[in-house]
Amino acid sequence: METVDPRSRLTALAAARGDSLAALSAMIGRNPAYLQQFVTRGSPRRLADDDRRRLADYFGVDEVELGAEPGRRPFVLPRLDIAASAGPGAFVDGEIVLGAAAIDPALASRLGLRDGQAAIVRVRGDSMEPGLVDGDLIVVDRARRTPDARGAVFVVRIDDAVMVKRVRRGRGKPMVTSDNPAAAAVPEGAVEVIGRVVWLMREPR
Repeated sequence: METVDPRSRLTALAAARGDSLAALSAMIGRNPAYLQQFVTRGSPRRLADDDRRRLADYFGVDEVELGAEPGRRPFVLPRLDIAASAGPGAFVDGEIVLGAAAIDPALASRLGLRDGQAAIVRVRGDSMEPGLVDGDLIVVDRARRTPDARGAVFVVRIDDAVMVKRVRRGRGKPMVTSDNPAAAAVPEGAVEVIGRVVWLMREPR
């Protein structure tokens, strides 16, 4: 199969639509010279996964044409507008998609994630410290909603509040606790398990 040079292909796609590389760089949130340097200087050597995906979506082409490895397309997860509080709880504003993030398909396979079943939400509060801190982004597998007797970290809804807590199977209902012993008591109410936290997307601190 003929190999497509991603730099030449990007240049041709931009020319066909009358788009400048500077404008495309701005569209993906980069400085105006970013794509020009990629095309003419080979810096960066490869487009970042998110940049490549956004450009491929914009032009309506396969990511392979812009340098993705065949058969290794990123596994894309939506970021949902849900306040998953690690403190007393936060009200749900609705499952509005704020954006998306891509993870390596090998990682998605290892975590057992399936399309349409996983999402990214942000942690608020400190009741799950030290494991989870305020601002952490977590991957929630909504296909896994059944705690066992050992327990794990889940996103749950208690009445109208959505929070991230440690949950284990109890007699007749899930047992919900915080990891931080100084945290406020978990509110009373019916517990709905939304999904298990399977990955933490934290930048180095």
